[in-house]
Amino acid sequence: MAKKSLLNAAAADSVREHSVDDIAEKISAAILEHRLAPGTKLGEDRLATIFNASRAKIREVLARLAHEQIVELIPQRGAFVAKPTIEQAQDVFEARRLIEPGVLRRLIATIDDVKQQRLRRHLDQEEDARRRKDTRAIVRLSGEFHVLLAELAGNSALARAMRELSTLTCLIISLYDAPTATSCRADEHEQIVDAVKRGDIKKAEALMLDHLDHIQKSLKLDAESNDADLESIFG
Repeated sequence: MAKKSLLNAAAADSVREHSVDDIAEKISAAILEHRLAPGTKLGEDRLATIFNASRAKIREVLARLAHEQIVELIPQRGAFVAKPTIEQAQDVFEARRLIEPGVLRRLIATIDDVKQQRLRRHLDQEEDARRRKDTRAIVRLSGEFHVLLAELAGNSALARAMRELSTLTCLIISLYDAPTATSCRADEHEQIVDAVKRGDIKKAEALMLDHLDHIQKSLKLDAESNDADLESIFG
């Protein structure tokens, strides 16, 4: 009887309805890992089936992602993964150049052993992903590094802004086909963290601005949208 109850519980969990937060996080992760390309159509019916959720819940998810500029809602056509224009891409990098030096200044002012350990663990994860040549993990972790800096700085508004800007940057990189090795060099995050640990504000800011310049300069003006297999991506 106990074994049967466990099996029934497992079966129930496998068909449980995902929450709005869970679905939004999964879609955002797919964008961060470049599994969902800019311009991909996000059909309500397909997503409702994939996540065992109502269409109303899917619409709530898509509305939230649209508010974060990750998804574009087009009347009579539906929802699509956003395709930032060149001008929008430039705006994103301008915003990051204004915000991220401030993030570093606040982080340096509050850095402690616990925060240093979290940064070290993240850098170790990036190194492991590069060693395994796991491109999806490299892309995701590269974006999450900048979000982590903002979270450790201790300002929720900055962290929220960085999450949105980081995801938009991943869309821009995906859209303009920037090679991962060029857009996010292996040693640049390590150098930024070293400057933070030393409390060298000027060096940390200069390294971050150079880092953002490298990403932006790696972009190519060649966009192409594809029809993605949503079932395979979220399966």
